Amino acid sequence: MTSFKAPAEDILFSLNHVADAARLDEWDAVIASDILNHFAPFAESVIAPLNAVGDEQGAQLQNGRVRMPEGFGNAFAQLAAGGWQGLAAPEEYGGMGLSSVYGAGVSEIFSGANHALQMVCNLVPGAIATLQRFGSQKQQDTWIPGLADGSVLSTMCLTEPAAGSDLSAIRTTAKPDQDGWVLNGEKIFISGGDQDLSDDILHLVLARSGPADAGIVGLSLFLCRRQPAARVTRLEGKLGLHASPTCQMLFDDAKAELVGEEGAGLKAMFTLMNHARLDVALQGVAHAARAADITASYAAERKQGRGADGATAVLHDHADVRRMIETQRMLELGSRALCHIALVELELGNRPELVEFLTPLCKVLGSEAGIQAADLGIQVLGGYGYLKEYGIEQIWRDARICAIYEGANGIHTRSLATRGLRSGGADGFETLCRELAGHDERVRPTLARWATVKDEIAAAKDATELAHRFYRLTADLALRAVWARIDAVADAHSDARVLKALAAKILNTQEVLM
Repeated sequence: MTSFKAPAEDILFSLNHVADAARLDEWDAVIASDILNHFAPFAESVIAPLNAVGDEQGAQLQNGRVRMPEGFGNAFAQLAAGGWQGLAAPEEYGGMGLSSVYGAGVSEIFSGANHALQMVCNLVPGAIATLQRFGSQKQQDTWIPGLADGSVLSTMCLTEPAAGSDLSAIRTTAKPDQDGWVLNGEKIFISGGDQDLSDDILHLVLARSGPADAGIVGLSLFLCRRQPAARVTRLEGKLGLHASPTCQMLFDDAKAELVGEEGAGLKAMFTLMNHARLDVALQGVAHAARAADITASYAAERKQGRGADGATAVLHDHADVRRMIETQRMLELGSRALCHIALVELELGNRPELVEFLTPLCKVLGSEAGIQAADLGIQVLGGYGYLKEYGIEQIWRDARICAIYEGANGIHTRSLATRGLRSGGADGFETLCRELAGHDERVRPTLARWATVKDEIAAAKDATELAHRFYRLTADLALRAVWARIDAVADAHSDARVLKALAAKILNTQEVLM
C-alpha cells in the first residue's frame, strides 16, 4: 500500500496563488505554511496508519456505549494536546483564533489521512461558530473551552426516521420545564453520537418547540450534553467509514438549553450546516488527492505490455491510463481551488450571494471529484484496485457518502438552478469566472454557452427539470476558469511544467469536463 503523503504543497499553492488568500487582512502565508507542515507529519505518522485499522475493526456498541477502534483514543489525545481541535476557537477560550481558511488545509489533510476520525472531530469548528453567533455568554463560557481543548466533541442532530431533507417534518419535541427544556424524540444518522474519545459531547439538536403544524417556523436549536436520557439505541452498519460511529439516538426527557431565539432554530443550524457542507466538499477533494497519489504511484511502477519502441512499458505509458490519471488530477486541483475561493469569499463577506451560489456548487463538485477519482483509480489498478491491498477500494467506499450527507447532491443542484438564479448568485459567479480567467480566450466559449443556458433556465416554467444540466455546465465553467487561473500562476508550484501541460489539455478540449 502507498503510504499517505499530505498534499501540503498543493494546498498552499491553491490558497496563496489561486484563491489569493492574501486578500484577507489576517492571512499570513508563513503561518499557513508552518501550520500545514507541522500537521502533515503528524497526520502521516499517527492518524493515517489507523485508517485501515478503523476500517477493519469499526466502531462497536457495547453495553450502550460506543467503543472506537484500537489506537484512536491515543491518536485523538495527541491531536487534542497539540491544540488542533482549537484551531478556530477564540484565543480567550484557549484556541488559536485562526479563520476557517487556515482550518481548511488542516481539515483536508485530516480527511485524506483518516476520514472516519475526522468525521468525529470536525463538527467542532461549526459548533464554536454557532455558539459565538447565537449562544449566550454563559453557553460560550461553558462550552467553547472544552471544544477547544478536546475534552468535548460535538454532533449535529437533525435527521429523523421520517424527516430527512424535509426538516419541516421534524417531530422531536422540546418542552420547557423548571430547569430549562426537555427533549423527546428520535434522531438518526448522528455522526459521533457517542464515542470514548472525549469526556463530554455537545449535541446540537433541532427540535420542535412550536405546534406540530408550524413547519420550520416551529423549530428551535438546543444544546444537550452527554447524559443517560440522550442515549444511543443503534449503531448503523455502513458501506464505508466503519470507524465513524453513525448513531440512532433516543432523547427521553433529556435536559437541554435553548440556543438563540425560540423558533429560529433553522437559522442557527445553518451556521453549522454551511460549515459542514464546505467541509464535505474538502473531504471529497481529500479522497481525490489520495486516489490520484495511489494511482500515479502504481502506474509508474506496474509493468504492462510494450511501448511503440518495443520496450517493456509501465501502465503510465499507455494513453488511456494517462487520461484517467490526468482526470483525477484535474478534479483534485480544480475542486480544491474552488473550495478555497469560496472560503476566502466567505471570510471577506462582501459578496454573500456569490458565497450562497458557490457553497452548493463546491459541495457537489468536491464530493463527485472524490468518488470519480477513486473509481478511476480502481480502474487503473484493475484487479488490485478491487482488492483491499492498495486501499483504493476503501477510498471509494468512504468517499461515496459525501454525495449524500449534508444535503443530497440533487438538492444542491436544484438550489443552483432555482435560488441561485433568483438571488443574483449566478451573476456573481459569472463575474468571478471572468476574474479568474483574466485574458484567457480559451474560457470565453464556455462562458458564452453557460450564459445562454442560464437565461433559458431562468425563463423556464420548471427550472428543476434542467437543474442537473445546469450543474454540469456550471461545474464545467468553474473548472475551466480555475484552471485558467492555475495556468497563469503555475510557476509558483514545483511542478509548473506538468500543471501547464494539463491546463492546456483541459482548456483546449471542447468536451464537458464533468
